[in-house]
Amino acid sequence: MLNQLIKDIKKLTNPSKAKILQGFFKTAPGQYGTDDIFLGLTVPQQRSIAKNYTTLKLTALQKLLNNKIHEYRLISLLILVEQYQRANLATRKKIYNFYLKNARQVNNWDLVDLTAPKIVGNYLLNKNKAILYKLAKSKNLWEKRIAIIATFEFIRNNQFIPTLKISKMLLSDQHDLIHKAVGWMLRELGKRDQKLLEKFLTQHLRQLPRTTLRYAIEKFPEKQRLAYLKK
Repeated sequence: MLNQLIKDIKKLTNPSKAKILQGFFKTAPGQYGTDDIFLGLTVPQQRSIAKNYTTLKLTALQKLLNNKIHEYRLISLLILVEQYQRANLATRKKIYNFYLKNARQVNNWDLVDLTAPKIVGNYLLNKNKAILYKLAKSKNLWEKRIAIIATFEFIRNNQFIPTLKISKMLLSDQHDLIHKAVGWMLRELGKRDQKLLEKFLTQHLRQLPRTTLRYAIEKFPEKQRLAYLKK
């Protein structure tokens, strides 16, 4: 079954699209996506393939996750999401643990954003969040991004404290992908409780990277947004 999945992927290879994606996802030496290889598939194409292979074993998914080809890893993770959503509690725990074990293979921003809330966030929704605070302290970019993006599931369920806590932990981070991720989650929080977001911004305005601030206040009225930026 794994061999057939790979054949299905290769049938959709699009070299011109792949070249664009190589640049978009920063794959040059020294960039965050160094050595990531693209075949040029669209996300809808990859979702379609994933839905046809939802019975793949974790051993097969592990082989895909270990591959440098981006689409292999994303399809593996999309299959994991499909399996998680259909699973009982025991299997969900197994999938969650498998995901965290492979966190460093979830190594581009789209891989994190499309899967971390649906697996890590959902599993931890009504559980202790200590693992996320540990990931937020990691030296690994992708573990840190998983920590903050996973909280999207909490925000959707009106649980805001983990997002604020992890955002505070990441304010001094130097990477643009973390600045954007924190700002995005703060913006989503603000859609549900703007006063809480404003309180956080007031407390930490001098520490906020400008990118984080711009993302966080994107939905504010223009006058209020400009006032924050001037501060």
